[in-house]
Amino acid sequence: MTQPWTSDHVKRVLDELASDIQITHFSESTATSQLAAEQIGCELGQIAKSILFMVDGQPVLVIASGDQRIDDRKLAARFDVSRKRVRTATADECLAITGYLPGGVPPFGHRTPDLTRFVDQSLGRYALVYAAAGSSTSIMPVAYERLVHLAGGQVADFAKDNGTGDAQA
Repeated sequence: MTQPWTSDHVKRVLDELASDIQITHFSESTATSQLAAEQIGCELGQIAKSILFMVDGQPVLVIASGDQRIDDRKLAARFDVSRKRVRTATADECLAITGYLPGGVPPFGHRTPDLTRFVDQSLGRYALVYAAAGSSTSIMPVAYERLVHLAGGQVADFAKDNGTGDAQA
């Protein structure tokens, strides 16, 4: 099995792209949005969760607000495929494609450099957000606009609207 990258790899990426961003390490887990918000002491929505999807067999990373769920109907519509062709990646797929295990996937610095990335517009409510930094116990603060730039992602609307579609965590 491939060994996961760690926050050390994220630090090397930050040294090249954004040396002013500092990684904070916690003794307790930050693997879920709720746990991360509790550790940091911020709003749940300020957590920038990175979720890898397989869309018609192709990996797509969605970076969304921790208080939102991703609507697989919107993701399917963006790629003009059936909802049945959209699923959350397995832990093994996540590791192989991003280099990280779920709960620690950063918004950039992935094993697959040309990975398709989208930043959900739900994060734009906050000037400052907090993203995983390579492990289930590391977080980095990033200004929203900078996150969009560093992720090389397009801003899109994938958050679930109340009462529509089945969503992914």
